[in-house]
Amino acid sequence: MTENDLDVHRSTEDVTEALRADVKAGLTATRKWLPPKWFYDARGSELFEAITALPEYYPTRAEREILNREAGEIARITGAHTLVELGSGSSEKTRLLLDALTDHGTLGSFVPLDVSESALADATESIAAAYPKLIVKGVVGDFTEHLDLLPGEQPRLVAFLGGTIGNFLPAERAKFLSSVRDVLEPGEWLLIGTDLVKDRETLERAYHDAAGVTADFNRNVLRVINARLGADFAVDEFRHESYWDAESEWIEMRLRATRDMRVRIPAAELEVTFAEGEYIRTEISAKFRSGGIGSELAAAGFATERWWTDAENRYGVTLARSARE
Repeated sequence: MTENDLDVHRSTEDVTEALRADVKAGLTATRKWLPPKWFYDARGSELFEAITALPEYYPTRAEREILNREAGEIARITGAHTLVELGSGSSEKTRLLLDALTDHGTLGSFVPLDVSESALADATESIAAAYPKLIVKGVVGDFTEHLDLLPGEQPRLVAFLGGTIGNFLPAERAKFLSSVRDVLEPGEWLLIGTDLVKDRETLERAYHDAAGVTADFNRNVLRVINARLGADFAVDEFRHESYWDAESEWIEMRLRATRDMRVRIPAAELEVTFAEGEYIRTEISAKFRSGGIGSELAAAGFATERWWTDAENRYGVTLARSARE
């Protein structure tokens, strides 16, 4: 018998208010910025799925290679009764873990968490149909706010894949990892994907594909603000850029104004001016070195159990155990 429903901890009004607050903070800063989570309305989610299939975008393929090879070992080590996926999206790669944990005979429930109720509803319906003996309980929320509301029988395995941890600044990463540790009991598990430092050309091409899909995805944050807050961004008059910051060891995605402009954002009671050439930083994507994520996990109270890379050493997946007493 299948049990499939959603716990909604983030209403449409909550989402709009959070966007309004981020827009006010980011677009009034001396160096303008916006958080990458606002790429993801329905169109943004579709564009990102298209990005993962692009020849230039290696992280998804590299992570899938690792999970395909190691999912059975992850199931054996963790013996997880509940799989929790943060920022689930389509949950496509997670099926490798679901298959392995189901075959291992320990898994009873799957708990995907995502900010998009529509995307999560589609994902939970699909997973429930494919795994009819599994309890599927979707949680609509923000993984920076609602971790303490996650259900599930222990031991739980929390999967945070796709290199999303790289979207946090270092201090934010430390806070986030500690917050995950705080909701796990000693001996529960975190599986985390991290892109690795490599040559500049490969990194910048991964975020600036020849077909222009990433550029369209980047500009989608402006469409979201136009739609939700009534803004009048001239979306196509912002140029997409990706830039490798060698000192910080992260990729920055930017939207650069191609002319002077004034943007009105009525629902935020805001008017923003852009000089020609001025940019908004829309995303950072930090890259890690061998052992780097292990040190950050240790500082947050996790012990690294395994660390795997793909055959070309482009990407890493770490399995860590909560060591909190």
